[in-house]
Amino acid sequence: MRGFKAFLLRGNVVDLAVAVVIGGAFTMLVTAFAAAFITPLIALLFGKHDAFSGFSFQINGVLFSFGPFINALVTFVMIAAIVYFFVVVPINWLIERSRREKPADPTTRKCPECLSEIPIAARRCAFCGQPVATQA
Repeated sequence: MRGFKAFLLRGNVVDLAVAVVIGGAFTMLVTAFAAAFITPLIALLFGKHDAFSGFSFQINGVLFSFGPFINALVTFVMIAAIVYFFVVVPINWLIERSRREKPADPTTRKCPECLSEIPIAARRCAFCGQPVATQA
């Protein structure tokens, strides 16, 4: 029982569970956005929101109904575009903006003699013992 408890409380399992729950909620959000805003735009363009469901062809009496596939493909492209433009682009912009911020002041420098990392305020290298000029 201890091993099972350790497995459940391991960080990866908890992180995965949280990701699945958030993913489900995010799926509902994107689907609702598509239904509320994108589907009406398609209805404006094609006259109805389910414009392709009637597409089919017949060969030797066998009906090939490819309209539902076209509808699913259009829905996929719409949702992918929504996720890209409303999630990926803003997140990438925020990440890029945070990277442009001024980096922190360095706390070390290289010894001119042995090229070891030494503290900025050091007057002598701890590795080679050579005196180094202090930086102001």
